[in-house]
Amino acid sequence: MYAHADKRCPITELVAHIKNGDCLAIGGGLSWREPMAALRELIRQDINGLKLVGSAHGIDVDLLCGAGRVAVSAESYVGFEQDFGMAINYRRACEAGFVKVEDNCCYTLVQQLRAAISGLPFMPIRSVQGTDFMQLHPEFKTMTCPFTGEPLVLVPALKPDIAILHAHYADRHGNLHIEGPPVADILFAKASAKVIATVEEIIPHQELAQKGVTIPYFYVTAISEVPYGAHPTACYPHYAYDRDHTAHYYQAAKRGVDNFRDNYLKPFIHDCKDHESYIAAIGGKTRLAQLEQWHESTEQWMQLYE
Repeated sequence: MYAHADKRCPITELVAHIKNGDCLAIGGGLSWREPMAALRELIRQDINGLKLVGSAHGIDVDLLCGAGRVAVSAESYVGFEQDFGMAINYRRACEAGFVKVEDNCCYTLVQQLRAAISGLPFMPIRSVQGTDFMQLHPEFKTMTCPFTGEPLVLVPALKPDIAILHAHYADRHGNLHIEGPPVADILFAKASAKVIATVEEIIPHQELAQKGVTIPYFYVTAISEVPYGAHPTACYPHYAYDRDHTAHYYQAAKRGVDNFRDNYLKPFIHDCKDHESYIAAIGGKTRLAQLEQWHESTEQWMQLYE
């Protein structure tokens, strides 16, 4: 990627980099900084047959499963943690056989990405021995270490077709700044064939440089400025996780496939032509202002989770 290239584009063009059947690595994790606006656009563009790889995820993977966009899940965890529990759409799709389950563990994923980054065909690990992961993954091999004599598992390199991320800031060249834990985003960016990112704000290069570059421009294919692009997940310190919206989502999923289609996919994705329409549908600036006020006091953020 050229150092001075302008990589800004509309979110429609950004998401169009993803093709049917791609192996997709989704950034963020659980209820934190997931690229939700881009995933909603992915559903609108009717992109299907995806293989999802990642560590611990929640509404992002569950939403794609509920919309019928996933063929294979190679995640280590998909759920709503202690707040709501099981990821209902994900579980329903896996149990029905619509989604092939290739469960993984976090460290296995890390080593597979590291292998791709290093240009190696595999990496050794000590974990997963004695578990059913070996049956789920016949591609994993075993060996005896020639130095110590201990048994090791060999996991193949993983090079996703696309990494899709949401960051706090970018400059127009594609340098990304993430505040707080990057989760697996840096590894995804280095290992993937393409990296696309939505960001809260595109700022001048010098300002970005002062904040610090988390992922440099030469890994990044395209960027799109999408404020609140992680909603309903959090993007601290900008805004908190939207528990009320997630509760509505969860109840819609809990009541079945048809109910989820009619009471979530339709009003919040298919009837919303773009991200701005979605923001209006979830309560507009009034709701966003509430989520932004989480840091004002302990009482303020606790009210968001009552």
